[in-house]
Amino acid sequence: MTDKLKTEGKFTYAEAGEGPTIIILHGLMGALSNFEGTFNHFSNNGYKVLIPELPLYTLPLLKTNVKNLAKFLKEFMEFKKIDKTILVGNSLGGHIGLYFTKHYQDKVNALVLTGSSGLYEKAMGDSFPKRGNYEYIKEKTRGVFYDPEIGTKEMVDDVFEIVNDRSSVIRTLAIAKSAIRHNMAKDLPEMKQPTCIIWGKQDVVTPPEVAEDFDKLLPNSNLFWIDKCGHAAMMEKPEEFNQILQDWFTSRKL
Repeated sequence: MTDKLKTEGKFTYAEAGEGPTIIILHGLMGALSNFEGTFNHFSNNGYKVLIPELPLYTLPLLKTNVKNLAKFLKEFMEFKKIDKTILVGNSLGGHIGLYFTKHYQDKVNALVLTGSSGLYEKAMGDSFPKRGNYEYIKEKTRGVFYDPEIGTKEMVDDVFEIVNDRSSVIRTLAIAKSAIRHNMAKDLPEMKQPTCIIWGKQDVVTPPEVAEDFDKLLPNSNLFWIDKCGHAAMMEKPEEFNQILQDWFTSRKL
């Protein structure tokens, strides 16, 4: 998606389409291209879709947390003169969307969560990535998917580069700790927005019971399962993901 990116001021983002606004929030080690299928589908079917590049590795260390990433989203919306939006988030992106919604309910028309953190997650399995061990990083990156072939060499290389850069590792840890601190369980019952939860049945990072807990705690949610699918449903089963979301938008008149 690099050919679709534009930079204005401190914001780098992709934008296409016309209609109700959707803002997509990527995960901690997720590239914007993870959502390419969703971006293309909805920007060609009556929505304006934006994906901002989140400043995961460029914020000052003390500001590298969920709170300031939500603040960045607010600044991005102000910059783009967007008053209300649908938020779509995977993994950390879902968590940022939830935190943003807690503080700015009037700016969120609806939420879409897929493999979202905010309640519980296993970050890269049970241990922190071993720097310098390419095969270990390859195994952990590919293990995020039901079909390990989705984890391309390019993706593994990107993760390997992150975990071997000291500054990026420190920020990755800071964000992970921040995600644990900002558990959303007590806040979810207050979020009245329509919420679509789309989850891979074989997600090992945020297991299926996490989706069930989100569905129980959110007062206006619908939960959909995608079989033979891991942590990033919009990548692994893009057509099924987009159809579920399209049908849900129609049913909710969004």
